[in-house]
Amino acid sequence: MFANILFYILSGAGVTLSVIAIALPVGSILGVILSLLRVYGGKVFSGLVAVYSTIMRGIPPIVLLFILFFVIAGAINLSPLLAGAISLAIISSGYQLEIFRGAIQSIGGGQMMAARALGMTKFKAIRYVILPQALRIAIPPWSNEVASIIKDSSLVYALGVPEILRRAQFMSASTYQPFIAYGIAAIFYFIMTFLSGRLLDKLEMKTKIPNLQLER
Repeated sequence: MFANILFYILSGAGVTLSVIAIALPVGSILGVILSLLRVYGGKVFSGLVAVYSTIMRGIPPIVLLFILFFVIAGAINLSPLLAGAISLAIISSGYQLEIFRGAIQSIGGGQMMAARALGMTKFKAIRYVILPQALRIAIPPWSNEVASIIKDSSLVYALGVPEILRRAQFMSASTYQPFIAYGIAAIFYFIMTFLSGRLLDKLEMKTKIPNLQLER
């Protein structure tokens, strides 16, 4: 019995990993772009991004997931898996943009002034001076968002995507063994978040900028 439940639930691991593999990089790219607009986009773009961030962080993820899913899937006819993953990416970008914004603003303004004095355009200064430092500074808080995306990937079960939690729900109902079914799912998510946290800790130590002075 246990072996059958374990095999069936873990056969959805590939689906869960696919959701994470889409949501994490797409959300990160959106977060970086939006954070740059928030800091350097002027009053109009900065204000719009601030409103976007407030909305994304002020509505429960499951509610946003349903709204975005039906908008995205209805507009461009995507599969539930892809539409759900993109929806999670958009939701996550609202949190990630604030992480990257804080990292960018923690870098002393004198570095931008020095880069401009050397003849760099504002775009080049951001690309070659500010952003490489900011991305490294952002690793610790960003690791928390990675863990959140891993756990939030379970929300796509509500869209009918046959990932880990959806399969655990089915086995719980069909075998009357909810503790075993959901326990297996819980262990899977724990292992994923634990391993990702350890990897990012190592990445943080490897890319740490020695003697970097941050703005207070």
